[in-house]
Amino acid sequence: MPDSKAVLSLAVSVGEVLLKNGGEIYRVQETVTRILEAYGIQDYHVFVITNGIFATVDEGREHAGSMVRYVPIGEVNLKRVAEVNQLSREICERKCSLAEAFGKLEECRNSPSAGNLALVIACGVGSAGFCYLLGGRFYDSVVSFFLGILLELFLILAAKHHASRLIMNILGSALVTAGSLSLLVAGAGILSDKVIIGGIIPLVPGVALTTAIRDLFSGDYLSGSIRLIDALLTGMCIAIGVGAVMKLFQFAGGGAFLL
Repeated sequence: MPDSKAVLSLAVSVGEVLLKNGGEIYRVQETVTRILEAYGIQDYHVFVITNGIFATVDEGREHAGSMVRYVPIGEVNLKRVAEVNQLSREICERKCSLAEAFGKLEECRNSPSAGNLALVIACGVGSAGFCYLLGGRFYDSVVSFFLGILLELFLILAAKHHASRLIMNILGSALVTAGSLSLLVAGAGILSDKVIIGGIIPLVPGVALTTAIRDLFSGDYLSGSIRLIDALLTGMCIAIGVGAVMKLFQFAGGGAFLL
């Protein structure tokens, strides 16, 4: 049987990749426990929260092991989640040894994310699509498309400088709002409210909010509360950015500016 501490390290590392890339708490906990059982570990305890994994094996024995792993809340990458899920299935089906599992895990960890060009185009298309779905015209959707591209370029640049995520949300929503209202004041004839809504959609924490609700319904109240607070803070930052710019435009127009 493989060394229990090595198995524990593999299981926790797999859980870390899942958790860091947006996996639900119950999925992470179940994956860690299944991997431990797949390698013959029966005496174990695993506790997972939104930003941490705590696990012990063979407690009370001479070769007992424990591990604590801090996992900061990161961006969602469902591609890595799918790859790690496939790895865990192979482990549970006894299709790879411990050494092979470590190698495949490293490949999953280093799996490339979508390129910046793909992110920029996807953000533009998403903004345009939501603008149209929420009542915007084709012309408004075109404006939202370019504002979405501008927003993603800003987010990429801010990420390179390790800017705070809350500040990025405030400034990003402010940028979209300022662009939309500037075009409206210039006489572009757009439906600025629809353009703004479409433009800020990429900032909306939809996955975080959905995951929070699923965690709460699964009985993981602590993790669900953490994710819910994170989603609500993100929403608040978006509202601050939009509201601040709207107020600035109102003051600049002598209080007569209306959407």
